[in-house]
Amino acid sequence: MNATEPRRRWWPRSVRARAALAAASTAAVILVGIGWWVHRDVYRESTQVAEKQAETQLRALADQLNEGVVPVRRSAMPYEVVATGRRTAVAYGGGMDAFDPGTRHVLPAPSEAREPGGWTIRPIRMPVRRDDNPRDRLNMAGETYMVMSADISADELSGDKVAALGVAADAKLRVYVVVLPHTAEAITKTTDRLLLRAGLVSLVLIAAVAYFAVRIALRPVEAIRVLTASVTASDPRERVTVPATGHEITALATTINTTLQRLDNAAAQQRRFVADAAHELRSPLTTLLASLEVALAYPERTDWPAAATTAARQTRRLHALAEDLLLLARLDTRTPTAGPETVDLTALASRLTEQYPLTERPLTLTCDSTAPAHAHGNLDEYERLLRNLIDNAARHAAHRIQITIRNQDAWVVLTVHDDGPGVPTDDAERIFERFVRLDDARSRDHGGTGLGLAIARDLAHRHRGTLTLTPRTLGACFQLRLPRAPTPGREMTRFTAAALRNRKTTR
Repeated sequence: MNATEPRRRWWPRSVRARAALAAASTAAVILVGIGWWVHRDVYRESTQVAEKQAETQLRALADQLNEGVVPVRRSAMPYEVVATGRRTAVAYGGGMDAFDPGTRHVLPAPSEAREPGGWTIRPIRMPVRRDDNPRDRLNMAGETYMVMSADISADELSGDKVAALGVAADAKLRVYVVVLPHTAEAITKTTDRLLLRAGLVSLVLIAAVAYFAVRIALRPVEAIRVLTASVTASDPRERVTVPATGHEITALATTINTTLQRLDNAAAQQRRFVADAAHELRSPLTTLLASLEVALAYPERTDWPAAATTAARQTRRLHALAEDLLLLARLDTRTPTAGPETVDLTALASRLTEQYPLTERPLTLTCDSTAPAHAHGNLDEYERLLRNLIDNAARHAAHRIQITIRNQDAWVVLTVHDDGPGVPTDDAERIFERFVRLDDARSRDHGGTGLGLAIARDLAHRHRGTLTLTPRTLGACFQLRLPRAPTPGREMTRFTAAALRNRKTTR
């Protein structure tokens, strides 16, 4: 972490600055590519223009020679006319006089005959002059230039024209025109300077536009940040304003509001849970404390066995409530199960049916199943789930509790049906909330803690199943649906049966 801090010191932290830098860098790469392409294209086009001018002058010089006219020295482009059998140049101009062609021609005389009327272009290195002055405007000494040339045969001319040109009757004349790159280079340099200035201005404008565009775009984010920072644990009701534009900021604001609403609901649920837990703990504690205080105040009048029985009953109630609260806390942490065991729910339900104590009231508890029903999960948690459903049914049933287990396609369906008063339709979901009792008129000693169904549903969801209340004309029917597991091998079946037998003997 510390090794990267020196690098980050030079990197802008602001999103606006980063966006501007990224936009300017991208634009710089694009502009450099475009500038290089324009540079090459301008140079190529300028060179082609120079070659066209040289070709035009070459043809004009050739026409003059064909007419027996010696070209004048004044010319826009350097040229030279040489002939075989002659030491000096026939004609020259346009800056070639710096090489003194009147003494000896500069460019080579034709050594081989070529097709008259055609022209060629090739690079030729100019000779170096002794009195070369680098400050001359047109200094060609020692440089290599593209040179156009065309040949003229003297035997195709009349005697008068040959005499006017001062060459032999059988001489071969060659006209040279030097293609100067100076104009192309000057145009290219001017274009490069203009492109550089325009590119720098463009980069500054692009960076500024990107900076302010991102700044404007992030204004809703800053407003969201300010409002979110004002949310506190004591007052999580603050909500951010959702823009009506429908862009990404709208989705962000909606998500933040949804998250804040979930946090608000969780905080309210936690406060309600703490209040309900404190209320549930206070009732048995009050009863226990009152009975003990009365016994201590009047020891000679106290029925100590009855007082001990009351204290033991309230202590068991406190213990059961503490166990339920600890289990709910563990389920809320979403701790994964111990291992992917395969549990036979039919065998588990049958064992619970045989072992469940029905001493307080004469109830009939039966289990109806047609085949083994296997599901992945933890055996202890499945046993707690079924026991909570049976406990709830035993508190409300009039005479009978029926457990039914069936395999339906990819699901194991287990129902616990009692013949009690049932549950109103409006309370079908409310009964799964924590500390909810519908039989408020009865005493709390017989009504349970109000956590059994909440724990059962959490355990069902923990095993990727569902627990719902299905409508019945008589009593309440709770339906548990769990993903069906493949039938395990004999070793696994033997292991599950042994585990159930061990539980049966230890209880």
